[in-house]
Amino acid sequence: MNTSPIAFLKGHGTQNDFVILPDPDNALDLPASAVARLCDRRAGIGGDGVLHVVRSAAHPEAKAMAGEAEWFMDYRNGDGSIAEMCGNGVRVFAGYLVRAGLAEEGDLAVATRGGVKKVHIAKGGDITVSMGRAALPEAGVTVSVDGRSWPARNVNMGNPHAVAFVDDLAHAGELRSAPPFSPEAVYPDGVNIEFVVDRGPGHVAMRVHERGAGETLSCGTGACAVAVAAARRDGVDPAVTGTPATYTVDLPGGTLVITEYPDGEIEMTGPAVIVAEGVVDPALLAG
Repeated sequence: MNTSPIAFLKGHGTQNDFVILPDPDNALDLPASAVARLCDRRAGIGGDGVLHVVRSAAHPEAKAMAGEAEWFMDYRNGDGSIAEMCGNGVRVFAGYLVRAGLAEEGDLAVATRGGVKKVHIAKGGDITVSMGRAALPEAGVTVSVDGRSWPARNVNMGNPHAVAFVDDLAHAGELRSAPPFSPEAVYPDGVNIEFVVDRGPGHVAMRVHERGAGETLSCGTGACAVAVAAARRDGVDPAVTGTPATYTVDLPGGTLVITEYPDGEIEMTGPAVIVAEGVVDPALLAG
């Protein structure tokens, strides 16, 4: 067992918060139980997830991407489960790399389980992430909360989303537990569920239940899914019009700007903040 202190940082992107563990050589043993203890808001450091910072060449899941991206975001949900991608997490991950002198402002590639993501770090400002393309499977679901039900659009951003347009965000209920949906077979591995209201032209607000985390104050892939679902609902498809579509998405933790281009590529722009750094007692990871 490792008995030396383990370095960590704490950061957030629109208040989607993360424990950052720099581990270039992939030397840390990180079972789900250890991740859950780190993310515990009373007995640990607290976070929606862990950003495990590993050189791509040192991680078996990322070796194939090492030629494109030096660094791999080995992302874990707050309950310790592994996730393909986290949009807010990529911004914070990139912000950490610049802070640590491991990357420079400008363009950067980050390896994730959802593929290599292109990142642009503006000088002293926001971070833009190329989030890939949205898949729009035809099979949707009906989401129900407290006796109300809504049809939800199926949008996949490398992880699955169900987007429901509602009259009032309060109708989403408490969102600590996953809202039931049917048919369940559409999302056999669970789903992130977004509830959305209109704020104005090209401007929406949302709340989200993230699988494995409960309600979070922000979800980057969710904001992308919401922007695409809103565009299609509004009769807008950049692939057809040849013109980018941009939506401002208000989340409880802040605002993200989402642009979908005619080639299908989606960009997300927003802040990344590092708030603290220190060391973890190895006993916390060991339990």
